[in-house]
Amino acid sequence: MARIVMKFGGTSVGDLDRIRNVASRVKREVEAGHEVAVVVSAMSGVTNQLVKWCQELSPLHDAREYDTVVATGEQVTIGLLAIALQTVGVDARSWQGWQVPIRTDNAHGKARVDSIEGALLIERMQMGQVPVVAGFQGIGPDNRVTTLGRGGSDLSAVAIAAAVRADRCDIYTDVDGVYTTDPRIVPRARKLEKISYEEMLELASVGAKVLQTRSVELAMKQRVRVQVLSSFEDKPGSLVVDEDEIVEQPIVSGIAYSRDEAKVTLRRVPDRPGIAASVFGPLSAANVNVDMIVQNLGADGTTDMTFTLGRSDLPRAKDLLEKQQEQIGFEALIADPDVAKISVVGIGMRTHAGVASTMFKTLSEKGINIQVISTSEIKVSVLVSADYTELAVRALHTAYGLDGPEPARSTPERRGEG
Repeated sequence: MARIVMKFGGTSVGDLDRIRNVASRVKREVEAGHEVAVVVSAMSGVTNQLVKWCQELSPLHDAREYDTVVATGEQVTIGLLAIALQTVGVDARSWQGWQVPIRTDNAHGKARVDSIEGALLIERMQMGQVPVVAGFQGIGPDNRVTTLGRGGSDLSAVAIAAAVRADRCDIYTDVDGVYTTDPRIVPRARKLEKISYEEMLELASVGAKVLQTRSVELAMKQRVRVQVLSSFEDKPGSLVVDEDEIVEQPIVSGIAYSRDEAKVTLRRVPDRPGIAASVFGPLSAANVNVDMIVQNLGADGTTDMTFTLGRSDLPRAKDLLEKQQEQIGFEALIADPDVAKISVVGIGMRTHAGVASTMFKTLSEKGINIQVISTSEIKVSVLVSADYTELAVRALHTAYGLDGPEPARSTPERRGEG
């Protein structure tokens, strides 16, 4: 007997038939003698609609009320799945985030999990009941509902798995594992049997949407074994594990991309000590995450500063910086939302030279201009025009020898939100 947390994404619970399918999968694990908890997202498309309503009312809406609205999607799903499980003879009960409780900080829209009290969930699981927990939700220090950011149900699932000391956290989605890149763009992408926590963390952080970044971070910290597998097909999935479990470590494991990027350039910023703090301090205080940063060397006492951030944060960042323009002293703010970040990731980069040069040469041969470059120990990322996203991914996938045989299968749609 094992203790398992099963997580189902938005497309996996997209309609009543799919919810019945999820109930069947959960029942199978229960009948095998396992203790099971389930974490679910909102039904496919629901969170997008809720977000849209908030943005249409006010682009700079109150983040606390935003959380109140968007957290409702998961509440619907947990109730429906609990009913579906009861209908097939499985003892189940729905749980909202505050009922567990999943305690978070007060960074509404992007809250971080502070603690989860797993004792009551363990007690119910040991009694044979299946807790059906709303992903994406938490409760802040002021007892208001918080949400964990897009893909936050993954984080909920891993955190709950750690809290109840689960043997495994199974993430069911509409892809049957972790691929070398998005199979919709590269049909010859290969499924990875195993991938290290570190590689998965880098891939998730630069755009791979199989797992949410913070969920992988927590899994690595808590050593939660994570399996990614399909909700719709009975196929082996991909295991996210310690690097020591991977016998052959490839130079490059995957190519990731993100179209959810925006580039901001501040022209003619005074070149003086403390200027970076005056630019990025207000953004940090507003929970706007900045990624790639480039500062040019100026000859007249000024410099140009370029950085990237999430596209959804662009209106808030522009508003903050424009209000600080006189204090910071920049001449102009130029925003470009039509960019994409392309990244090459692999633990083998630590011991092999030439990975970056292969990337630059390949993009050059395709006529793709690189706007910004960022590197880490096992990753090289570049910013390019969004129009070249698919061409860049295909070219790099081939250049690093990741292409597999042409598949005789159709590629499912990508996963939903929440």
